[in-house]
Amino acid sequence: MNMSNQNDPTSESKAPDLLDRMRNMTSSTKEGASPPKNDDLLASIPKAPLQTDEEPTSKSTPSAPRFKKKEIASGGRSLWENSLRALWTLASVISMLVNIVVVALLIALYQNMTVVEIPERMQGIDINVANDLLKGLYDNFELMDNAHIKKDVPVDDSITVDFDLELNQETNVVLSDDVTIAGAYVSIDTALFDINAPATVVLPSGTSLPIILNLTVPVNETVPVKLNVSVDIPLDETELHQPFVGLQDVVQPLYCLVSPNATSLGGEAICP
Repeated sequence: MNMSNQNDPTSESKAPDLLDRMRNMTSSTKEGASPPKNDDLLASIPKAPLQTDEEPTSKSTPSAPRFKKKEIASGGRSLWENSLRALWTLASVISMLVNIVVVALLIALYQNMTVVEIPERMQGIDINVANDLLKGLYDNFELMDNAHIKKDVPVDDSITVDFDLELNQETNVVLSDDVTIAGAYVSIDTALFDINAPATVVLPSGTSLPIILNLTVPVNETVPVKLNVSVDIPLDETELHQPFVGLQDVVQPLYCLVSPNATSLGGEAICP
């Protein structure tokens, strides 16, 4: 039988075809394709491998070269990540230092803080005490606004007087000595005789003569002044009036809160 198979020409021609098909099948099986059928004439053509979700093995050849990102040798992190880490570390250190300083200041303030003790006489303050306090403030501000500054101011000084005094008036003068008037013309008319001739007339001392003064008198003197000047200044007519009224307006809301029927010194209602 072996002799007959070796001499058969059909068996010799089919042997190479079977070997080729076996090779194609093995190659396609390695590439992930389905095995060819016996009756498929195109089974010998290699097919493209199927795409799967599995990672490619080291034997598969990539379709295109892949470029790896540039990495830094230390830890495999980029320069940007290292910068962010350094910034975060610096901010954390600064925050810790600030917190330490604040805590130290609070401790120092707490140690130096003094406790304010309320006196025993102030522990029993009630609404009547507050009313009296506010009433006293309001009334005193009102009294200050209505007050007068009265004072006798002594003046002891000297004043220089320099001016021209104009005189033009009638007055009487009295002769201190006898005055002789020579060459006077005397006219005497009596019942016994008449005299109308020149004569010498003597005016005795003490004689009053009416005259008219019309002259300019220069005055340049230093006059001493020594006297007391009475001063009376009402404060409500000065610039202090507005501050006193403002103080009353500040106290008024609290005063009306504790005493709604409060009145002023003149009996007028304070609260609206």
